[in-house]
Amino acid sequence: MLEACARPDLVVEITLQPLRRYDVDAAIFFSDIVVPLKAVGVGLDIRPGVGPVVEHPLRDASDLNRMRPLVPGDVPFVTEAINALVAQLGPRPLIGFAGGPFTLASYLVEGGPSKNHERTKALMYADPRLWHALLDRLADITISFLQIQIAAGVSAVQLFDSWVGAVSPDDYRRSVLPHSRRIFKALESAGVPRIHFGVGTGELLGLMGEAGADVVGVDWRVPLDEAVRRVEPGKALQGNLDPALLFAPWDTIRERARDVLGRGRAAEGHIFNLGHGVLPGTHPDALARLADFVHTESMRAPA
Repeated sequence: MLEACARPDLVVEITLQPLRRYDVDAAIFFSDIVVPLKAVGVGLDIRPGVGPVVEHPLRDASDLNRMRPLVPGDVPFVTEAINALVAQLGPRPLIGFAGGPFTLASYLVEGGPSKNHERTKALMYADPRLWHALLDRLADITISFLQIQIAAGVSAVQLFDSWVGAVSPDDYRRSVLPHSRRIFKALESAGVPRIHFGVGTGELLGLMGEAGADVVGVDWRVPLDEAVRRVEPGKALQGNLDPALLFAPWDTIRERARDVLGRGRAAEGHIFNLGHGVLPGTHPDALARLADFVHTESMRAPA
């Protein structure tokens, strides 16, 4: 996985494959949220069936020295691949992305994927000074990684704080929000749309909007019309069909997608998407029919 992320030819090919098969409106840059960590000296690998595994999990302040600042020369393959993709995509947008501070911190502290994030939360509660120093370092790396993508030509960027739904609103406000806010603030002058997404973040949607993104991603657990009430005005929403629905009969998929589109009309802007990633085993034909249906249904005037 990491080898593929570092080869511009493979990045271009894998990014373009979905566009050849499906009539989607944008391309998603092929990479992984741990790529910048690997680039700045963190020993890690992505193991099949497991995910990112860190060689030496972070335990104290001395471990912060493993993460130096990220510079463009650390990821030349990102710039090369984006330049090539922009040339091939023409007017179709390319969306770049990076990992959010809590999620990256969790991988570094736990040493890999975690169900409960117990070591991560223990650090957050027991040593706030080290916690904020860690998230400051991660925010700096993330800002640089996204700025490199923007300079190379991406049309929008998305911050994936996939596991931040594990924290309470109070903990998010105190321990995560300042760092996410700094990331979005640093990108403000670039003039590209900024998207913020997490999983299980229904109770955090308002706070995630406060972080400064233009678009807030909503997973399938909160209806979009309810999400509108939770997110401050001036934000678009992204989402939020349950990925598991793609295993259901087509009539069910169609009706649930129509419901998502209908509820999305309550938002100031709506990007139709799944509420999380495509699940392994999803039939490609279901995705193709869904993309076609969304385009057709979106053209209809509201009832």
